Amino acid sequence: MDRSKTVVGIDIAKRVFQWHWVDQEMGEIMRIQIKRERFLEHFANRAPCLMGMEACGGAQHWARQRVALGHQVKLLPAKRVKPFVGGNKSDVHEARAIWTAVQQPDVKAVAIKTEGQQAILALHRMRQQWVKFRTAQINGLRGLLTE
Repeated sequence: MDRSKTVVGIDIAKRVFQWHWVDQEMGEIMRIQIKRERFLEHFANRAPCLMGMEACGGAQHWARQRVALGHQVKLLPAKRVKPFVGGNKSDVHEARAIWTAVQQPDVKAVAIKTEGQQAILALHRMRQQWVKFRTAQINGLRGLLTE
């Protein structure tokens, strides 16, 4: 990991994103909340940094946008972040846990998918659900007919 880059932990929520990082010059712990609407413009004006985000709904979209701006993004599985959450679950604690987890060498990141890859995965999931539903209907009908 490049030590010259600032490491930022970001907890994604519906309306407000919580950030956690340590200022490299002063060593001060920085925590801020940014509204969803201002998230993109805030990053457009920052030097490239390493961002850690929990792999959840919407994380792929936000990761693609950050990579396009020149940042390095790691999406972390929730089960790898959870051990670092200290205290009660809150946005502040989650952002700090993500910041800690992204710096661990043994925590594997989730691959950032393109929109095309996500669309193909969605089709596979829909087909899988349809096959499961159809099988259940056929088995139910077969059970009724054998009575």
